[in-house]
Amino acid sequence: MQKKPKTKIAIGCLIQWYEVDIIESYLSTLREAITVFDSEHKNEGRVHVDLCVCSDTSLEKCVSTEVLNQSVNRIVELADRYDFEICVINDLYTIADYRREFNTMYCDSHDVLVWGESDMLVPVTMFSSIHSLHQTVSDQTPKYIATFASCKMWDASWAPLEHPSFNLKKHSDDPKDWWSVRYTNTVEDMERINNLHETTDIETIQPFKFNGCGLVISSEIVKAGVNIPKAVFFVHEDTAFLLALSKCIPDATQYHFKHIYLPHNRKHPNKRANILGEEGIDKNNIGLLRKSHWWYPIANQYSELNCYNLYTPNYRFKTWKDVFAQNPENKK
Repeated sequence: MQKKPKTKIAIGCLIQWYEVDIIESYLSTLREAITVFDSEHKNEGRVHVDLCVCSDTSLEKCVSTEVLNQSVNRIVELADRYDFEICVINDLYTIADYRREFNTMYCDSHDVLVWGESDMLVPVTMFSSIHSLHQTVSDQTPKYIATFASCKMWDASWAPLEHPSFNLKKHSDDPKDWWSVRYTNTVEDMERINNLHETTDIETIQPFKFNGCGLVISSEIVKAGVNIPKAVFFVHEDTAFLLALSKCIPDATQYHFKHIYLPHNRKHPNKRANILGEEGIDKNNIGLLRKSHWWYPIANQYSELNCYNLYTPNYRFKTWKDVFAQNPENKK
């Protein structure tokens, strides 16, 4: 029997300069997962890490140039500590821009693409699980996506993604509730939940349901033309990708690692550090911190409108130019 070629996996993450205080947890768990994978599958697979730190202050302003430089340098130093290369970009560059370009850059050279995120923790079995899945299904279903188990989400539509430990819990906005979307997971929390099951069940989910954190995409999906549309310039890039996938390849398979918990600390209180104008605002209220800037509600609204009107013939897309045209300083 002919041995299958190595599984080449690329995982990419954009880091904004103000995420300096949370990024080490991502980098350390990423390094551990790669180390485990290399020890188990060194002759069968390979993981390439793509990291980019954005030092641009077109949107969030730093409290000082000195602190900005210190933050960027600290992120670069952390990447080096964990033996990862990292690039620095000094242009307005969002998660939508990065993930679109990441998909395009690596779909030809790698079999599987993974969307990393600065506020996620990487399960130690992530790459081994992706490798085993790809080796098993790529001949029969080369166009697929895959997801890992999540915490308790906002409503019942997210139930298929939730780890079994969270299913019976009710949605909570209390950051003290360990099943809450507002709870900040530690590595110990992740390991405790993932140690509940020695093996993982792989299910399929239909219709597609995912957020962008930790999303696994076979390169065949991107080669078929599915990507984040350029019209989606800020947020809702994951929803736009879902809509494009549903439109282009509605019968693609979504596999789900039911028992592998991937924490997404989307409400981490240290997620936004040293941003001018956010001093004195409760750092536990990420939404309030973001909305304290005039541009955020507008950019959020325009990007969302673009996302949900991708295929509306008479809708004209909004751009950053339209956002900045609303700057209150222009009316003085």
